Amino acid sequence: MEIKKTTQEEINATLWRAADTFRGKIDSSLYKDYILVMLFIKYLSDVYLEHFEEYAEKYNNDEARIKRALSRERFILDEKSTFEYLYENRNASNIGEIINKALEHIEESNKSKLRGVFRNIDFNSEVILGKTNDRNAILRTLLNDFEALDLRPTHLEGNDVIGDAYEYMIAQFASDAGKKGGEFFTPSMVSELLARLVKPEENDRIYDPTCGSGSLLIRSFKKVPNGKAQIYGQERNGQTQALCKMNMFLHGIDDAKIENGDTLSNPLHLEDGKLMKFQVVVANPPFSLDKWAMGFAGAEVEDKKFKMESSLDIYRRFDWGVPPSSKGDFAFIQHMLASLAEDGRMGVVLPHGVLFRGASEGKIRKQILEHNLLDAVIGLPENLFFGTGIPAVVLIFKKNRNRDDILFIDASGESHYEKGKNQNKLREEDLQKIEKVYENYETVDKYSYVASAEEIKDNDYNLNIPRYVDTFEEEEMVDLDVVAQNISNIKAEIAEVEVQMAKYLEELGLN
Repeated sequence: MEIKKTTQEEINATLWRAADTFRGKIDSSLYKDYILVMLFIKYLSDVYLEHFEEYAEKYNNDEARIKRALSRERFILDEKSTFEYLYENRNASNIGEIINKALEHIEESNKSKLRGVFRNIDFNSEVILGKTNDRNAILRTLLNDFEALDLRPTHLEGNDVIGDAYEYMIAQFASDAGKKGGEFFTPSMVSELLARLVKPEENDRIYDPTCGSGSLLIRSFKKVPNGKAQIYGQERNGQTQALCKMNMFLHGIDDAKIENGDTLSNPLHLEDGKLMKFQVVVANPPFSLDKWAMGFAGAEVEDKKFKMESSLDIYRRFDWGVPPSSKGDFAFIQHMLASLAEDGRMGVVLPHGVLFRGASEGKIRKQILEHNLLDAVIGLPENLFFGTGIPAVVLIFKKNRNRDDILFIDASGESHYEKGKNQNKLREEDLQKIEKVYENYETVDKYSYVASAEEIKDNDYNLNIPRYVDTFEEEEMVDLDVVAQNISNIKAEIAEVEVQMAKYLEELGLN
């Protein structure tokens, strides 16, 4: 008998139904974690259940052998940590407590892979989920929402449906959360573009210093055909770091090293006391982050009096200049360049201001250009990102470049994206065009331009795209004789209509 497969659409529908359980009661920025954690538990449970049944049949229900076989699986689950156990206890007065204990067990049994994943979520929280009766009603409904969903691997339509469903939900919540949503999610086609341009290879270390929920890292990892690459990330927000670790696990990446902390003041990926080096660095850092250097201030220093100096950074990332305290863009760029290996490729999404702002940012930009690290500047359409309509730019950097010119691409024109009601989208054809022009490193009329180092110097190291790519479309010449003839024809038609109108009025006795 053919097995009925669970599709991505069915999983998405279940997740959206679960969101209805919370809507109007709790803000979506809070309830997203409860839904995504429940999806995670249901997936673990269904995988565990399927393996248990396989081993029970294989070892003729020999408990010791089944237990031994299960202990060698990707993760370990005890009976009280399964979704089935939680569902059986859905009417218990302390169901929130029971779920919390199950999460503790899961973490404890799988420390190397899932340590800290559930530390920021409390299913027994009165502050978030309300008093006992209200809380229990929400949790009971949530368990009911997921009960019918079959996530056993042999019952899933494709290998990536769970991970893709998880990403789908994060995208929905990011859209819901507006500006805050941009903090934890990069639109999938932007992630895809960056991953294609930095070309991750076998045995690369891939790093994102502001990794959010991990979509950029996952896209980049998937470009390595045999999956032989190591992922590193750091995320300041603890809840988002937990989302990222679950996202990695659901995409089959067990050994991702995702740290929690401020990348600028406390980078956590180190080797021999120095910044670790990576072959691929990708990021979509927070745009123009205000007070980016506050982590460098001692507790005794008042915020208003603190002034960042390059000497405060033991890793010497800001020797080319300290960015203004209200705009952290170049702080992230300099951290990423300091983390880039000698053969490294780096792609970062930033606001256009980094291309032309002056003062300390202008000095840093000049240093980067004089050290021949910038490979391409790609202008994206407006309104691609959650919570901000401003257009962004992708900068591609390379160490040890074999040329000193720079490719500029203006992909912001209306023909280079799909216009959406709330948000614009890059299409596959748009990505392919950018990729092809970048591969060929060529000038294309009204789309791209390869600028020499001399031209850039003559422009005082200003990288504003319109200085290099002329997208101006000349208007068609107007034939004044034709216009005059049209006006004459229209006047004749009006005169005719007026005569006709006068006749009708006369017939009606109204003239």
